[in-house]
Amino acid sequence: MQPLLDFLALPVVQSTIWILVVTISVILAVAFSVLFERKIIGWMQLRKGPNRVGSLFGFWPGVFQAFADVLKLLIKEVVIPARANRVLFSAAPIIALVPALATWAVVPLSPELVIADIDAGLLYVLALTSTGIYGVIIAGWATNSKYAMLGAMRCGAQIIAYEIAMGFALVGVVMAAGSLNLGEIVRQQSGGMLTWNIIWLFPLAIVYIISGVAETNRAPFDVAEGESEIVAGFHVEYSGIAFALFFLAEYANMLLISALIAVFFFGGWLSPFDGYLPADNWLAQPSFLWLGIKLSAFMFLYFWLRATFPRYRYDQIMRLGWKVLIPVTLVWIAVEGVMAYCKVGPWRVAG
Repeated sequence: MQPLLDFLALPVVQSTIWILVVTISVILAVAFSVLFERKIIGWMQLRKGPNRVGSLFGFWPGVFQAFADVLKLLIKEVVIPARANRVLFSAAPIIALVPALATWAVVPLSPELVIADIDAGLLYVLALTSTGIYGVIIAGWATNSKYAMLGAMRCGAQIIAYEIAMGFALVGVVMAAGSLNLGEIVRQQSGGMLTWNIIWLFPLAIVYIISGVAETNRAPFDVAEGESEIVAGFHVEYSGIAFALFFLAEYANMLLISALIAVFFFGGWLSPFDGYLPADNWLAQPSFLWLGIKLSAFMFLYFWLRATFPRYRYDQIMRLGWKVLIPVTLVWIAVEGVMAYCKVGPWRVAG
């Protein structure tokens, strides 16, 4: 028994176990996010969501719809077009999915739990979130379809535009935290809700949230996959489990962006009652519970936007990214420089 315990205590083994736990948790969260999205949009539009596939002790009818969807996609045939590049066609969904899962390695889930606590965690996030576009471009090209290629190009241009805005927004976060470590960024916001970055970096937070919605190709920025325009976009020729991997990557990215918004601007795993209640009160204790609540709130925002806003025209989307969001971030970075010089906001303690 002791050799087994010693083996499980090895850092490599523990990291591997946590990687499996986080990966399986994200996949399950994706499955139920699809169900909750359909339920929430049905509630907003005064109709019922899925309610035919099972219930849990008579409650939550349709709760097993997520598993039925997975089974349906697993047993459907994967059709590869005759003139497609078979290797790249098959690899594209994996290339799109892997960065969405690998980025979770540096996300601090609680004060004690982060798979890879690296000092350059923010650079790691930027590097991996930028590589997801390769799966989209490769899928559009390998299909050998004009419709798929057009959708991939539109998606690529959109992601590049909003990736720049997101990067500039994170420059402001680094200026406020003085660190690239995501755990340190969270700890720098300790002291209650009034010390969170959302107070001093509000314009950057709005830019990051809007850019996050556009990055994931979600409504109202889903023109790259607009069925009425280009026949479902870059994955028009995909079916079965290959299509499911693109679907999984989209929702995994939604979960990731929601978690990053909470980490960068809303205190991550910090309690909103920190500093207002006694330190030994469980409501004031930092934990994964608070990160989960904040993540769920931003996932709800994704669903709310989809149920509320119509799809934008493509020229409107590009104008917003290049002519509005990027200038806003540049102006607020200059404002941050003034605040740092005057020793106000996040720089007060350092002064």
